[in-house]
Amino acid sequence: MNNRRIFLKQALAAGTAIVAFPVDALESYYKKELIKITVLHTNDVHSHIEPFPANDPKFGGLGGTSRRAALIRKIRSEEKNVLLLDAGDVFQGTPYFNFFGGELEFKIMSEMQYDACTIGNHDFDNGIEGLVKMLPHANFPFICSNYDFSNTEMNNKTIQYKTFLYDGIKVGVFGLGVELEGLVPKKLFKETQYLDPVKQAAYQAHLLKKDLQCDLVICLSHLGFRYQNKKISDVELAKRSKNIDLIIGGHTHTLLNEPLLYKNSDGKEVIVAQVGWAGIRLGKIDFYFEPKSKRKFVEGTSLVIDKNVSNA
Repeated sequence: MNNRRIFLKQALAAGTAIVAFPVDALESYYKKELIKITVLHTNDVHSHIEPFPANDPKFGGLGGTSRRAALIRKIRSEEKNVLLLDAGDVFQGTPYFNFFGGELEFKIMSEMQYDACTIGNHDFDNGIEGLVKMLPHANFPFICSNYDFSNTEMNNKTIQYKTFLYDGIKVGVFGLGVELEGLVPKKLFKETQYLDPVKQAAYQAHLLKKDLQCDLVICLSHLGFRYQNKKISDVELAKRSKNIDLIIGGHTHTLLNEPLLYKNSDGKEVIVAQVGWAGIRLGKIDFYFEPKSKRKFVEGTSLVIDKNVSNA
């Protein structure tokens, strides 16, 4: 246990990295047999099946689905409770998408045993019909709370939330998508209605935390990390929210080496995480729960996906 770190939740309104829990307290808490839940996450993989070429000026040798799968298998062999999530934009970016239309991406994610995914704007790039056609290749649910697909082919193809149970700890996950108008051609998303993400988040988080008694509430977001204007983002959502513990983000391709923390409208801490794009990193957030009080501590980082993963 000496090489592990537990982080006490601390936050400033402007955002701060998670900081280390004191070693002496760490030792005492380990004696209490904490329940550990490991959340792994990706975003904006954009059909990057193979690693970047070694001579790529920015991402040389990084990424690759086979390496990511190897790392996930290794973590699952070491940890009992693992939840694997994606924050959208699975599609578009390489010829694999142009040729297979998303089939390969969903099959690979299924082999990796993803537990859930939300929908990004580029997942509409072959239209709603193209997305629906690919859904049978995914054996995981698509969670989105603020797209109303009632008048489209996607009707009843998504769920608003999902709960998971690990050693008595209940985890609730809901999803949010970015506004499509002005970002995606209307002919691709058709009659999809965009619902206010702040209002939907408030409803879903209250339902999960209060009504369904979840110990951990996660928002899978494709809103984007932060903007200069007042456009809703993960940071703005965190500040306005209640009952959300973790926001796993996407859309802006923001690479956070470790999650940041913000205070919500009740003065409580919300973790915000995002790991760049193209599958160059795997986010890893470990939650430690005291069995009786359900008090939790957290450690967060992002793991580089490179050739060393296969040798680990």
